[in-house]
Amino acid sequence: MSYVDFFALPLPKGNEERYRQMAEIFKTVMREHGLLRYCEAVADDVPRGEVTDFYRAVAATEEETVVAAYALWPDKETRDLAWQRGMQDPRFGGPDEFASVFDGKRMFWGGFKPIVEYEAEQAK
Repeated sequence: MSYVDFFALPLPKGNEERYRQMAEIFKTVMREHGLLRYCEAVADDVPRGEVTDFYRAVAATEEETVVAAYALWPDKETRDLAWQRGMQDPRFGGPDEFASVFDGKRMFWGGFKPIVEYEAEQAK
C-alpha cells in the first residue's frame, strides 16, 4: 500500500512565486527518488473557524496565507529513503533559502498510512 506525506505552512503574501519555484525543485528531486504524485496548494476557499482552522494551525498572520500539500509514495521505505537522500541534494539551496521564503518553524508535517485509496481512471 502507498504512503502519504502531508504538510502545511504559512506563506507571506507576495512570496507565492518564489515558493512555487522551490516546490518545483522539490518535485524534480523527489521524483528521482520515487515520488509518485505531488500537489502543493495555496489557500483559496479556506474559512476561518471558531475553534480551529488552517490559519491557526500554522499561526498565520493577516499578511500570510496557507500552503497545504501532499506527496504520494509507493511505500514508506521509498519515502524514508527519498527524504534521507533528497534533502541532501544541492538543488534545494539550504536552510537560508527556505527561511527567506517562509517560516519553517510554523510548518507541520507527517507521514500517513492510507486506510482507503481510490484513483479515477484518466480519460484517454
